[in-house]
Amino acid sequence: MQNKLKIINDPVHGFIRIPHEILFDIIEHPYFQRLRRIGQTGLLNLIFPGATHTRFHHALGAMHLMFTALETLKQKGVKISEEEEKGAMLAILMHDIGHGPFSHALESMLMDDWHHENLSLLLMNRLNEEFNGELSVAIEMFQGKYHRKFFNQLISSQLDVDRLDYLKRDSFFTGVSEGSINTQRIISMMNVCDEGELVIDAKGVYSIENFLTARMFMYWQVYYHKTSALAEFLLVKILERAKYLVSQEVDLPATENLKYFLHRGKSSATDEDVERFTQLDDNDVIQAMKSWQNADDLILSYWCKCVIQRNLPKTIISSHSFSREFIEEKIKNTNEFFGIDNGDELVHEIKRKLLPYNTKKQPIFLLQKNGKKIRLEESEDQLLSGLMVNKTTRYILTFPRDISNIIS
Repeated sequence: MQNKLKIINDPVHGFIRIPHEILFDIIEHPYFQRLRRIGQTGLLNLIFPGATHTRFHHALGAMHLMFTALETLKQKGVKISEEEEKGAMLAILMHDIGHGPFSHALESMLMDDWHHENLSLLLMNRLNEEFNGELSVAIEMFQGKYHRKFFNQLISSQLDVDRLDYLKRDSFFTGVSEGSINTQRIISMMNVCDEGELVIDAKGVYSIENFLTARMFMYWQVYYHKTSALAEFLLVKILERAKYLVSQEVDLPATENLKYFLHRGKSSATDEDVERFTQLDDNDVIQAMKSWQNADDLILSYWCKCVIQRNLPKTIISSHSFSREFIEEKIKNTNEFFGIDNGDELVHEIKRKLLPYNTKKQPIFLLQKNGKKIRLEESEDQLLSGLMVNKTTRYILTFPRDISNIIS
């Protein structure tokens, strides 16, 4: 009989326990093992060379933090059954199982606006059939429909274990210390109020503010870094261009499964779509980009060379949108330099928005000593939360590096 109650050594959290056999079975499943071949942060390693960690790492870390959070709540007198513990750990373990190659960037390109959460749910339902209904509670929690609200909040809210893991993990692997958070301290402050809602003990207010500021810094310094935004944008453009060329009967070399999605028209997902999607990973896209560097189409070959050879286009970042004249001038220079008439394909304005803390959507509540709960931004002790309720927008203009020295 195989021992399934393993211990995994994780560079971020240390030793991770697998306390239930069903968790081990899901981890061993091909759907889950595929996450080893899908990066957690897309092409971020072009900017932060250490960021080569995978969705597999992250899912295990989030499962570990869920286990820690549930243990904390039990110690505070919250009754949690073994069934609920298993369900919550399974739900967070599988929350990213539907991610496609390079994560968010290519979601809509490959599966026509099929959000990864829809795909995760679809795959969870398939696994549930395979495991004779053992994942039913997990699916209910993943959908936010479980009758005890705090389980749903631990899986998806402004302070869920998903965010706690990816912030700490991405900060660790990128080396950006501003994103580092004390997950143990935050989890030790978690509690459940009378209505069954997840709250934070009031004395944990500064840990929560640190978490929100760390998240804001990680977005602007890492995820929305102008070169990160550009790399993600290029991936979308490469697949978009490849799909267009394929529709024009151009034969582009690609793995069988990627070729299938390049040829796939708009339609609802079939069994074959799902089967092929679960075979796709980052390697299919990297292999394609390597061979498309030599494509006859200048636009596709240019972009693929940019990524594979890391000779990225020039970017300028601004808090305001760029003027039409400025953009037109870049397009004109691009046309002249390359001897083409579709230079607008290589000049783009990318927009990134961030609301660090949303007071309307699932606000964070603090539990005071008198048993009353108050909103984080209303706490007399808060220092920064009131400043983080405004949306910030940045504009990034990208154009070929070759024209950056041309003066009109």
